[in-house]
Amino acid sequence: MKKEKIILTLSTIAVLISFGLMGWMYTQKDKKEMMEAAQKNETSLERNYSPKLGSEKAKVTLVEFLDPECESCRAFYPYVKKLMKDNEGNIRLVVRYALFHRNSGFVATMLEGLRKQGKYWEALELFFEKQPEWGSHHNPKPQRLWSYLPKLNVDIEQLKKDMQDPQIIENIKQDIADGKALGVRATPSFFINGKPLQEFGYIQLKNAIEAEL
Repeated sequence: MKKEKIILTLSTIAVLISFGLMGWMYTQKDKKEMMEAAQKNETSLERNYSPKLGSEKAKVTLVEFLDPECESCRAFYPYVKKLMKDNEGNIRLVVRYALFHRNSGFVATMLEGLRKQGKYWEALELFFEKQPEWGSHHNPKPQRLWSYLPKLNVDIEQLKKDMQDPQIIENIKQDIADGKALGVRATPSFFINGKPLQEFGYIQLKNAIEAEL
């Protein structure tokens, strides 16, 4: 068990380091284009249907474009939770989808179906926790997600029906279109009070949020 925890920790650190280095890949031109896209497409940042967590009166609205099959999104999720806990009441999280992996459309649809049963945030956390089992890039097994659902105490038959809801499909398509309009090219991508996080990393995100507070 200890060995598995050490491997998992080292893997998480490696992902975060690579995520942090991504920020250096953006040129000044890229950053300018991202900022201009965010300003031009401000209404694309958040939709009425988007999953939201936190007070409507929060000083900071943190929009995260994520992919549930993305390793960096999984690695970053605990840090987003920590920032919200450390600044309780001052951060409102809005989740959008930017789906770059093979099975992420299926997973996003399942998450939205589970939202109809009030299990969205629990499911997102569980799916991230189990991601190495079902989301391996070398041998993905998304159907394993069904085996995790009893932990959430959900109506699986109802979920299967809800996943066929055309509105869910349209909402996910809208997220993808909004992400493209905003210049989202990788996940996770963050926007803090409408401004894109241009240097990726936990410290950079923390500093950007604190500047708004």
